[in-house]
Amino acid sequence: MKACDVIEIFSYISEVMTQNKEYLIELDQQNGDGDLGISMSAGFNAVASYLKTTEEKDLGRLFMSCSSKFNEAAPSSLGTILSLGMMGMARALKGKEEANLLEVAEAMEQGIQKIMDKAKSKPGEKTILDALFPAVEVLKANSSCDIKEAVRAAYEAAAAGSERTRNMKSVHGRAAYYGDKSIGILDGGSVAGKLIFEGIYKYYSR
Repeated sequence: MKACDVIEIFSYISEVMTQNKEYLIELDQQNGDGDLGISMSAGFNAVASYLKTTEEKDLGRLFMSCSSKFNEAAPSSLGTILSLGMMGMARALKGKEEANLLEVAEAMEQGIQKIMDKAKSKPGEKTILDALFPAVEVLKANSSCDIKEAVRAAYEAAAAGSERTRNMKSVHGRAAYYGDKSIGILDGGSVAGKLIFEGIYKYYSR
């Protein structure tokens, strides 16, 4: 992965988020404040727009700037969480102008760890982590395989992880107020996590 790939990947993710904006709003309205689709679409659009104007090649500095742009454009809890994830990736990729699939997966791992540390959350609590965590595990496990197949497997893992949130009880944010009533509802954040990997897969399978 080089800067040129990052530019295209975020463009694909932004497109996917915009296409699913209303769906994310509907999901979030069930036990949130309904702004998920708006914040995710705005956040990824801002990053995609920024990337089209920069000549930065250092992946660490690039992801740090992406984190800042995303946080400015998506002032929501999930916006902050994803900004933290990008910060974690930035630290792992600092000084690199190119990274192989294993290095990218490990950077994503660090991003997820930063999210878990700051948000005091873990997989199994009906959040975006339920999509991101298994996807990155699968990506890392398949890092020596063909990149298209590895990313496809990661996307499938993210989708399956998101679907599993239906049977979980919310313990974070506004959704936690619903308690047992949140069981049976698909978590919007996990869907956003799935869509991130859908965008990545679309880039590598184009």
